[in-house]
Amino acid sequence: MAQMEHVATRADRHPSPVDSVVERMHALRDDWPATDGVAVFNRVYLAVTQEIDRHIDGGGFPNRRAAATLDVLFARRYLDAVDAAAGGRRPPACWRPLFQYRRHPGVRPLQFALAGINAHIGHDLALAVVDACRALDCEPAGLEAEFDRVGDILTLLEERIREDLMPGPDLLEIADPLTHLVGSWSLDRAREGAWSAARLLWELRELPGLAEEFTERLDTGVGLVGRCLLTPWR
Repeated sequence: MAQMEHVATRADRHPSPVDSVVERMHALRDDWPATDGVAVFNRVYLAVTQEIDRHIDGGGFPNRRAAATLDVLFARRYLDAVDAAAGGRRPPACWRPLFQYRRHPGVRPLQFALAGINAHIGHDLALAVVDACRALDCEPAGLEAEFDRVGDILTLLEERIREDLMPGPDLLEIADPLTHLVGSWSLDRAREGAWSAARLLWELRELPGLAEEFTERLDTGVGLVGRCLLTPWR
């Protein structure tokens, strides 16, 4: 296994590769109306990526190169889904509900945000871990510290997202089914599932047929959850 680099000092730092995906998300934010469901998720994900980039800059990860590699490969899977939809191609099944319902007036912003997080954590994160292991010549265990640190940041931001996008107290009674629905989805469980899926996919790397079948089933299952999260309320 290749030896990973140690965290560099701030003075030694070159521009982060995360900067390019941040710039792309900024461009998408400017191109889409604020009410667009994918735009809602994009704003959330932009905030997450910027927060992770700040932690990378500040030495908040055990291995800066590993963290940046995982973050960029992770983000590219979302951006690839955006490009597929924009080009008239079918994005992965986990992303299709969000693109199909992005303009539905009966879907609330919190639902759009959680549907995007579900697709990205539930499906993309496992594949990004495998991508990063190949790029860094390591096994998933070599990325576990970075994976956990990213997860901690996501958990903090999820709390902020729910506070910002949840209907106010005057709407809670009307939105009670929504409260129940979004409360049934757990970021922690999604993270645990992503880590287990990544480890399994890594073990299946010499069995491409089985790896492809597992990936397809994962994609489909996450897509079904996303469709439930986007149930219109009017």
